[in-house]
Amino acid sequence: MQITVNGNLPIDVVKNDQQWQMNGIEIHSDIEWQSNGQASLLLDHKSYTAQVEKIDKEQKELVLTINEHRYTIGIREDIDILLNRMGINLNVQQKAAPLKAPMPGMILKILVEPGQTVNKGDTLLILEAMKMENVLKATSSAIIRFIRVEEKSAVEKGAILIEME
Repeated sequence: MQITVNGNLPIDVVKNDQQWQMNGIEIHSDIEWQSNGQASLLLDHKSYTAQVEKIDKEQKELVLTINEHRYTIGIREDIDILLNRMGINLNVQQKAAPLKAPMPGMILKILVEPGQTVNKGDTLLILEAMKMENVLKATSSAIIRFIRVEEKSAVEKGAILIEME
């Protein structure tokens, strides 16, 4: 497996029996969880106190505070590394949230079509509300699956305008 710390270069981590190696170097470590949610770490004969701040299983990230310093740890398992080498990014393939009307209005212009790939920040459509043009953009990279509205049609707040994946 590989880990990154605060987005820096990846570190190869291997566990053989009870022994850990980082980039091929043997690391002596021990961890003891305390009742207050903190952990006592012993790493190469140095003691640290760690607190788990956040766990994001979907992004495979962990945020830790160790001795009052905050670290974001990214974890890539062997399967993630293999898929990446094959050019497969599962995060991109996950279904994106649909674009919903933020307010009632009229669809002035649709700038995408089904099957089109869009990137974060790309303009999807223009919604007129209260005589103002509102540019609605993609919040993440996605593929346009369905367009649920037509140009010059009225929409209510919360209506699904475009479905993406």
